[in-house]
This record gives sequence, C-alpha cells and structure tokens, in this order.
Amino acid sequence: MAPKRKGPLQLIHKDVDTIKKKVDSLATDVRNKSGPTSDLIQRCQELQINGEKTLKALNALTKADEPAPVGNYDQRKQEEVTKLQNILKLLETLFLELSPPGPSSTTEDITTEAGEKEEEEADDSNEISDEDDDEDTEDVSPSQSDLRCYTVLSDFNGEQEGDLSVKRGEVLTIIRKTADGWWLAQNAGGSRGVVPKTFLKFGLGVSEEEESDDDEGGSDEMEDVPEKSDEEKCGDAENRQSTPHSNWSTVRKALSEIDATDVLSAMGAIPSGFRPSTLNKLLTEEGIKYKGSHYLQPELSESQLSFKDLFLDPDSGRVRPRQVKVNVCFTLWSCKQIPTPGVGVQVLSRHVHLCAFDGNQVLSNIHTVRATYSPKNPKTWTFSPRMTGILPTLLHGDCFLRSDSSSPDLGILFELGVTFIRNSTGERGDLSCGWAFLKLMDDSGNLLPNRTYELPVNGGTPYEKDVAVEASVNKGSPTGVFQQMLQSRRQPKLIIKLKSADSRTRTQLSLLPDTLLHCLSCVHVLTLHRQLLADALLMDRPTMQSADLICSPVLATFPQLLDQPDLLDALRSAWMDADSSMSRSQRRNQSHVKQEFYRVYMSSVYFLLHCPALPSYRWADPTAEEQRARVIYTTLDSLKHKQQNSETLGGADVYLSPDHEHLAFDISECSFDLLSVAR
Repeated sequence: MAPKRKGPLQLIHKDVDTIKKKVDSLATDVRNKSGPTSDLIQRCQELQINGEKTLKALNALTKADEPAPVGNYDQRKQEEVTKLQNILKLLETLFLELSPPGPSSTTEDITTEAGEKEEEEADDSNEISDEDDDEDTEDVSPSQSDLRCYTVLSDFNGEQEGDLSVKRGEVLTIIRKTADGWWLAQNAGGSRGVVPKTFLKFGLGVSEEEESDDDEGGSDEMEDVPEKSDEEKCGDAENRQSTPHSNWSTVRKALSEIDATDVLSAMGAIPSGFRPSTLNKLLTEEGIKYKGSHYLQPELSESQLSFKDLFLDPDSGRVRPRQVKVNVCFTLWSCKQIPTPGVGVQVLSRHVHLCAFDGNQVLSNIHTVRATYSPKNPKTWTFSPRMTGILPTLLHGDCFLRSDSSSPDLGILFELGVTFIRNSTGERGDLSCGWAFLKLMDDSGNLLPNRTYELPVNGGTPYEKDVAVEASVNKGSPTGVFQQMLQSRRQPKLIIKLKSADSRTRTQLSLLPDTLLHCLSCVHVLTLHRQLLADALLMDRPTMQSADLICSPVLATFPQLLDQPDLLDALRSAWMDADSSMSRSQRRNQSHVKQEFYRVYMSSVYFLLHCPALPSYRWADPTAEEQRARVIYTTLDSLKHKQQNSETLGGADVYLSPDHEHLAFDISECSFDLLSVAR
C-alpha cells in the first residue's frame, strides 16, 4: 500500500521544526561562545533567510492546496505563522548580540575576505599618495571604521519597532548592510536600529549642493561615483546575505511616484509621453468615491428626506423610468500603434480606464476594460474577444454611459494604461500610455451621431496639452501627401463606435441611476437589483423618514460585485441558467422573477463572498485571478449539484452543511444601512 501523501501545511510544519532545532542549537553556541563570531553570524543569517522564505510560502498557502480535508486548518496555519515569527525575532536578537557595538578593530563581523583584500589594496595605494601629498592624508587613507561612517541627509522618524530615528547631519556607524535598503546602524549615543540607505551619504558632512538636491527630492544623486564605489566595496557581500525588512514597503510606496518613473525612463523602459496613471490613482487613493459600487447606491435629494433618482410607478409597482441628458451606448473597438514598455518590465495588464469627463473633473465612476493583443503585433489592442461561454465583464468592450450633467463639454475620457512589474525588484506600478477624449455634444448641444470615431491618443495626463506619445511625431511638417499619409498611420489611435440600443435595453437603462458607466452585458442584473432596492426603500419601509437597518443580504452585498468583476460574472452565469429554465409566463410575473433572482443570488455569489477559501481580489495578479477562478467555479458546481439533490429547504441547507465552510458571521452581511451608503 502506497504511503499517504503529506499536504503542504504538514511539510511546512516539518520545516519549521527543523529550523527551530537549528535556532536552539545556535542560541546555545552563542551563549557558550562556541566558535568564531563570523561563523555564528553566517549561521544566523542563513537561518533568517530560510525562515523568511518559509514564512512567505506559509502565507501563500490556502486550504484548497491540501490534497485531503484538514480539520481546524486556519488555526493550525496561524500556529505555524506565530511559531515562525517568534523564531525570526529570536534570530534578530541573536544577530544584534553577535554584532559589534561600534567601530573596533574586529572587522570580520561586517566585512568578507574579498572586501578586506580590496581595502588593503586601497590602503597601499593611499600610502603611496601620502608620500606625494600630505595635505590629503585624512581623505586618501581612510581607516576601517571610517568606511562605515555615513552622514544623514534628511530627518527620519522611526515608524515601527526596530527603526532608528535620526536627524539631518548626524553621523552613523553602519553595522550591517542589506539588499532591501534598510541598514542596521548605530548613532553616537550607542542606540541601534535600521535606517533606509536613501537617507544616508557615505562620508562626513553635507555639502551645499547636496542640501539643495535634498530639498528638491533628488534622492537618486545622493552619492557621487567614487563614494558609491567605496560603498560597494564595503557592502557587496552583506547584500547577498541580507534579509528583507517590513518597513521597506512603506518607504518604497512614498518614493515610488518620484523615483519609479524616472528610473524606468532612464532605463529606456518607458516611452516618452507615458505618465503615472491619473485614473488609477483616483481609484486607489479616493476610497469608493469613483467606484461603481458607490454610484449604484441611491442618491438623496437636497432635503435628505427623499430620493433624487429612485421613484416607484404606483400603477405597475416597478421602478419609474428616468430620462437623463446623456444616455449613450458605445463599443471599444481597438487601439493602434500603442508603444510598448521596453526591457526590464513585465506587463501584467493592458487596459482602458473610462469615465465621464468635462475637461476639469471626473463626473462618473471609473470603469475598466482589459485589452487583448497578439504577441506578433503588441502595438495593437483589441477588445471583446470571441470565446466559449459568457464573455467576462472585464473583457467586454460594449459599454453604456448615463449622465445628467449639464456641462456643454461633457464627454468620455479614455485612459490607456498598463500594469507592470519590474523584473529586478518585483515592484508593481501603473502607467498611462496616453489618453483620448470624445466630446459627446456638438456646438449646438446635440448628441453626436452614431458612427465610428478614430480618436488621436495624446501623451501625458488629461490635464497636459500637446504631449506626444513616444517619438512618433516628427518635428516639422512632412512634405508630400504620401509622407503625410504614412505619418498619420503611425500615430496612436483609439477606435470606438457609438451605437443605438434595442428597445428592451433602452428600457432597462432608464431604470438605472442617473450617473453610471458600466458594461452593457450586466444591465439585466443591475436592473433587478434596482427593483429590489426600490421595493425595500419605497414600499416596505414603515415611513419614508425611517432610517432603521433593513434586513436584506442582497442589498447589503450586491454593490461589492461591481468591484469584483469575476463574482459579477458568476452571478450572470447563474442567472442565465435560471432564466433559461423559466417559462414565458414566469418571466412576465415580476414577483416570481424577483424571488428567483433572490434565490439565485443567495445560492451563488452571496456564499462566495464569505467563503474563506476565496483569495482577496487583487487587480492584475495572475496567480490570485487563477486561484479565484478555480474556487468560484468549483464552489458553484458543488452548490448547484447539492441543490439539485436537495430541494427541501430551497437551498438554505447549503449554509448548514459541514462540506462548505463559511466565514464568521457578521451583521453587515445582511444589514442594509441607508444612511451610510446613500449618496
């Protein structure tokens, strides 16, 4: 009989026990001072690296990775995480104990043999130059401790335990250098901690030029070439054996807007005209202000006692249609001649951010459509690829815009963007490859006719003018018609098509909020949510002034789907199956349709929203997207099969089944709070 295969969590448990035994042995040797200090430090660093790798692998594990069910999986995983974190804290304590307190003659703890040889050669050359010029003795023949002296260029206030707060002009002694940029340092008072190396300058003193550079944020020129080469001599070996520090992510985030684009531009990885994405910054930094989930909520009137965009037809009991000033449907067709990032970066996503725009401000939610491309022709982006099954919302280029803005300059802003990752550092970023704007009304105030439009793609941000993308625009006017035609074909362009919708789609669009930009394929489920919202707020409340919590899991959680398109696709798929099984008379019965939609929602995406095996949604993360897709469709198939075999409780028994885990219950799962979500 073949032995039972061990799961990933059990294997990591074994690795943690092995590391624990080695750390205990190291701690005993440190207390007994067994062996050279350099050997103990090397053992400590190797165990730190091994522990960090194991912790990273452990955090990436999910219950779905196990070949067989594991009882109390989350508790067991957390126990291993806690055990590893305690081990790493002990290793850090041992390392600080082994490190020298400051400048001394013992150099084996911070330099390698290769570094010592280079320094000895440097000392020999300095002695020769001493005979020629006695005035430069201090600068030309630095001691071992001098090579570890750095001056602080800017104030740094420690944010976490282990950080060393320093002031500008203070001289520090570097004890250990790490590849992540956080160096272990000691100040004149004997206090130790980590400091980002971008705040340090090799040597003593800060010149006037460096003061002006620091005031302007020029962190890339903090060290001149000779000083940097000396720094590399002291720290190359340590950088190869360094361990990451959690604070580096904080500093990297603060410096990314200044440095990432400049560095990539210097590398030639970013064509001219590319900028940090303006619309992506609004999405990530402004909370829910520009997300579809926010615009799907009802809008209150000026008196705050009624609704501005949600009314009920008393005769039919349905949402009253509302006509707005702009109600257009359009199709993203393709993008041509879009420059590609160069070497050193890997593109994770090519996409277009869309929103209503009047030249000054964003007037709607920001919707994103991902583009596809052929490796043979990467400068051409296409949308809405043909595929089996339903087309994912994220790839669907058919969109609609409803807006009640009275601005004469109202139009649609298209920002072409890429999400990339740097191969050398693993740093993610979002860039704008250019933008295009389609003004929806002519000078007379009439909407543009339905036809295909070729929009020129401009470089820079939507607030910059006359910025070209790449070097595609040649200076001077080309001579000859043929040259003008060739140059025109080389310019980046976005092709879209304004179109009219059928009568059913127009009716459904009129039931949606006054301001919304989204995918046309989702209109039917958005309309059903709108009807349930009207029933709960306009019919079922005891009075219109009542602001009590409303027990409705659908209303409480449905807006989240607009921020997680894969779950929205799961609902669309489940509802299409249910709709196809209904008879014509059932489809005409509005009450039956709402009940069926409620049942489908509760037995599909509502369960997935609180499934512990579903990873958190992260934009342009192929690993997370693949894991989420596997969990979504595996769970939906399992739920569908179970409901077909057991209809006694109408699907409610799924939540009571031990086969499916559910996150700890929270009242927000089923409570719709009008005061907190209404616009």
